[in-house]
Amino acid sequence: MESYHVKLDTRVRLDKLDPEDSGEHKKGKQLDAMLEKIRLEMDRLQELLYAERKHKVLIVLQAMDTAGKDGTISHVFEGMNPQGVKVASFKAPTTEELDHDFLWRVHKQVPGKGEIVIFNRSHYEDVLVVRVHNLITRDVWLRRYKEINNFEHMLANEGTTILKFFLHITPDEQKQRLQDRLDDPAKHWKFSAADLDERKLWPDYMKAYEDAITATNTAWAPWYIVPANKKWYRNLVVASTIMAALQTFDMHYPESTLDASKIVIE
Repeated sequence: MESYHVKLDTRVRLDKLDPEDSGEHKKGKQLDAMLEKIRLEMDRLQELLYAERKHKVLIVLQAMDTAGKDGTISHVFEGMNPQGVKVASFKAPTTEELDHDFLWRVHKQVPGKGEIVIFNRSHYEDVLVVRVHNLITRDVWLRRYKEINNFEHMLANEGTTILKFFLHITPDEQKQRLQDRLDDPAKHWKFSAADLDERKLWPDYMKAYEDAITATNTAWAPWYIVPANKKWYRNLVVASTIMAALQTFDMHYPESTLDASKIVIE
């Protein structure tokens, strides 16, 4: 999975990365068993994280529409203790949020000790959507790269482990997933005509993502570009990467002075 980790000081070219990639893996019972084993290990590690209350983990998910942010959250974090795992979604900013700096609403959502917080979209919207739609000038979004790096560096210095994932799909795969939503009445609520307008701006978004990932890929907040055309492989890459990060923590359950032998439950 390390091959999806963007190397430092590397210029990102998304057209050189294959969203269909699945390594040497093929979907089947063996893969299902592998994913289940990873999920069980993640559940164990998350319980330790929550009990010990020393480490903080921030997961950032960014992607084009239909790339699977919701699906990733549903499948990768299945079974975890909801007391220690939170999802924060960032839509168009409110009037109050616009009255503050662009990181104000984000800072309130970062994890506390013992927590995993997943950003379903994030502060990166403020160098992506606003750039593509020319809502801010080039000078502003260039400056924001530095402000994001400083913000994430501060979080890392305060003990937050940050993992950022771009779920990479092709325009053809997005077209099929949008059509699937139209074909299924139960998924009509997910469909918006605005998705079609955004789809027309695909090249502009790819350029914005390339620049943003290149500028904000740091040792303290690395980016991973995840092939996401195959949903099962997307889940495997994200889950494996998070599990590996959690395994680097030297975690232990808090010591207890409780003498269980002296307690009788009647």
